[in-house]
Amino acid sequence: MSQFTKAEVAQHKDEKSMFIIIDDGVYDVAGFLDDHPGGAKILKRMAGKDATKQFWKYHGKSVLEKYGPNLKVGTLKEEAKL
Repeated sequence: MSQFTKAEVAQHKDEKSMFIIIDDGVYDVAGFLDDHPGGAKILKRMAGKDATKQFWKYHGKSVLEKYGPNLKVGTLKEEAKL
């Protein structure tokens, strides 16, 4: 599985590849826009960003267990803290 920096995730925010971060996982939600019960707008707003706080505010663990495996493209790379 690939590892991505936050800067790399931030580059993926269009209809072809739309990455979001949840915890340390990176998910491509581009193919899920039409299926998202909350609408595509919120996913587009979070594209390329860390959506952890917003995700857990509205979803339980079962949602990530159900959809996560199909959408996960990698993990967040540990970055040096300067």
